[in-house]
Amino acid sequence: MMKLFVGLGNPGPEYEATRHNAGAWWVEALARELKLGWTPERGFHGLVARGNVHGHSIWLLQPQTFMNLSGKSVAALARFFKIAPQEILVVHDELDIAPGQAKLKQGGSHAGHNGLRDIHAQLGTDAYWRLRLGIGHPGNKAEVISWVLKKPLLDDRIAIDQCIDRTLKALPALLADDMNKATLLIHTSKPPRPHAVQAPANPANPVTTEKQP
Repeated sequence: MMKLFVGLGNPGPEYEATRHNAGAWWVEALARELKLGWTPERGFHGLVARGNVHGHSIWLLQPQTFMNLSGKSVAALARFFKIAPQEILVVHDELDIAPGQAKLKQGGSHAGHNGLRDIHAQLGTDAYWRLRLGIGHPGNKAEVISWVLKKPLLDDRIAIDQCIDRTLKALPALLADDMNKATLLIHTSKPPRPHAVQAPANPANPVTTEKQP
C-alpha cells in the first residue's frame, strides 16, 4: 500500500500561497481529513505527520528544504522507515496540466521539475508515484520561474482547491494499493464547467466581445 505521502513546496510564509506549493496544499488537506497534526523533524528535514489507517502506518511529509533539495527530506524518511519507492506518492505542481485537473503516474522523467529532479537523485530511481496537480503554463518558457513563484489567479486557486478535494476521494484506493481504481478516479475527475452568461438579444444594442481597457 502507499505508505508515504509527500507534498512538495518551498518553506516560509512568502511561498505558502504560490503555485509551486500546490503539492503542499494537497498533503495539508490530507492531514486535515485524517485529523493528523504536524511535527517538525530535523532528522527528516521537514514537517511529518504519522497516522494509522486500517491497521497500517502511513506518513505525511512536507520537506522544509527548498524545492531543489526535496530529495534530501524524502530519502531520509523513506530510508529510516524502510519505505520502498513504489510505496511513495509525491504530489507536485504541473505546468502542462490546466488548473482543476490532475494526473497520476508512476516513474518517468522529472520534466525539469527541480523537486522531482532531486528526489530522482536521492532515491536513485524514478519508480515512485506522482500526483500531478495542474497549475497551467504562462505560455512563455522564460516566464516559468516567475509563474510558479506567484500566487494563482483567484479562479485558478478555486479550481486547484476543488481538484484537491476531488482527488482526495481516491485515498481509499491508494491505501488499498488499487492503483488502477485510483487512476480512474483521478483521471476522470473533471473541473466544473463555468456557466456562460448570455445577454438577451437586442438588435438596437448589439453585444460586443471586444475587451475594454
